[in-house]
Amino acid sequence: MRILSHARHTLIASLLVVGALSQAHAALKLGDVAPAFTTPAALAGKSFSFDISATLKKGPVVLYFFPKAFTQGCTLEAHAFAEATPQFNQLGATVVGISHDDIDTLKKFSTEACRDQFAVASDPDAKTIRAYDATHAAQPSMADRISYVIGQDGKVVFTHEGSDPTAHVEKTLAAVKKLSGKAP
Repeated sequence: MRILSHARHTLIASLLVVGALSQAHAALKLGDVAPAFTTPAALAGKSFSFDISATLKKGPVVLYFFPKAFTQGCTLEAHAFAEATPQFNQLGATVVGISHDDIDTLKKFSTEACRDQFAVASDPDAKTIRAYDATHAAQPSMADRISYVIGQDGKVVFTHEGSDPTAHVEKTLAAVKKLSGKAP
């Protein structure tokens, strides 16, 4: 009996841990004001200072968080965003990816994976990652895979979380089309 009781407690404890790790992420909600930030970024291998407030003056921003440059899923996602960037640009939107990677890594990633199409920003201290509730459950210093569309008014108009990197591109593009009034 005692062995069964211990096994049951172990199972319950394990389920609680798994449940806590797999709970839906506490992303920013629709209508929330997107936190302002300025951080080092890279585009086409060159570094610059990315300021979301200045970028929003030009149009909506697709801000996507990714765990780590040059990993399979993050490279696939970057390729997909690179292919779609001309469509985002036609709709007046700016795409920017953000991770905890250092700026030197992102300079290389901006050319190789992002194909010189959009900027990637460095958040090595995870300040912006935390501000956007985009921390990875298992590794809080890293970003989870989450995308936001932020309207010119600085408010979140769309959020998508999920492990499928290409779904982030498809769903954010649909949200930008809807925002611009060009959705089918």
